[in-house]
Amino acid sequence: MAEGSAAALWTLDPGVAYLNHGSFGACPRVVLDYQAALRARLEREPVDFLARELGGLLAEARAVLGAFLGADADDLAFVSNATGGVNAVLLSLRLQPGDELLTTDHAYAACRKTLAHAAARTGARVVTARVPFPLRGEDDVVAPVLAAVTPRTRLALVDHVTSPTALVFPVARLVRELLARGVETLVDGAHAPGMVPLELRALGAAFYTGNAHKWLCAPKGAAFLHVRRDLQAGVHPLVISHGYETESPSHFRAEFDWTGTDDPTAWLSVAESIRYLATLHPQGWPGLMARNHALAAEARGIVCAAVGAEPPCPEAMFGSMASVLLPPPPEGTPAHGLDQEELAAWTRGRGIESWFSPSPAYDHMMVRVSAQLYNDAGQFHRLGALLREAFGVR
Repeated sequence: MAEGSAAALWTLDPGVAYLNHGSFGACPRVVLDYQAALRARLEREPVDFLARELGGLLAEARAVLGAFLGADADDLAFVSNATGGVNAVLLSLRLQPGDELLTTDHAYAACRKTLAHAAARTGARVVTARVPFPLRGEDDVVAPVLAAVTPRTRLALVDHVTSPTALVFPVARLVRELLARGVETLVDGAHAPGMVPLELRALGAAFYTGNAHKWLCAPKGAAFLHVRRDLQAGVHPLVISHGYETESPSHFRAEFDWTGTDDPTAWLSVAESIRYLATLHPQGWPGLMARNHALAAEARGIVCAAVGAEPPCPEAMFGSMASVLLPPPPEGTPAHGLDQEELAAWTRGRGIESWFSPSPAYDHMMVRVSAQLYNDAGQFHRLGALLREAFGVR
């Protein structure tokens, strides 16, 4: 597919260079039309759809998703977003006073707050491992995490792809090393599906949750929770409904599949999104992921050159997003005194939607660039020019 024609497959505002796919994703027209047809079918006969057909439709969607994730469909439950998956796991744990919940300072803010909430309810304690940024390689991630493990560590919450710093953490190594120390892992894989290859069966994490609305480009409200089979009996959805105390062998899925009347069409559109996105590159999903990574690498190089920054991590440690540390803005420059939201509004007012954040280990701002099929290098050159202006780079 020609680069210039891909943008027409999405409904994004053509007057805005949308370089922030990582925040909320974007759903192609074809998948939105598919979801609309499902909604029309639901409203034609709600009892047929929700009471008689939904179970089979969910099973079909879960089978396609499981094949894509390298997971058994029986070990997957649909949830509305990865934050909901993290909440379901943490609120299902039977924590005791003094138990420790381990995470890193690159964790997503909502998940850090979920850890804090779980600790406050139970008397547990949140321990935060400090992972540097910039960093030289995966040892800079693994070493501080393992150093923070104690005999009281009950669970480690680690990101597969970090949100602010856009790092691909070595999750297979972390899961393996933590388990060797008697610590189970909850992987926040919000960004991973569709960005990096996944084999959840082989990964062996206790819990893994990911979004389908981001890099799989499914509708908003589509995500999953994968629970290792030996732990499923102890994990419950945030809303308890008819599936609780069922005698079915699929007790885990029965609880999550029905938590009350809702619109399940986002979940049921995941298979169509996986199928459709695969048609947009000659090499299917592997080609699409490689293409987006290559564009993210080019975008990072463009931004680094524009602001005089050094790449903060090896290219192997990011996927379809990359973050760059920005210099301190001198007085009198447009960026001086702006926080991340104000800086994003400044670039948005000039036709560029991007994402900024304070660095966890750096005094100044970061910019995170996202690469999806509808993006091209020219858009990142425009961002680079705006950043030069905003930060007074000569």
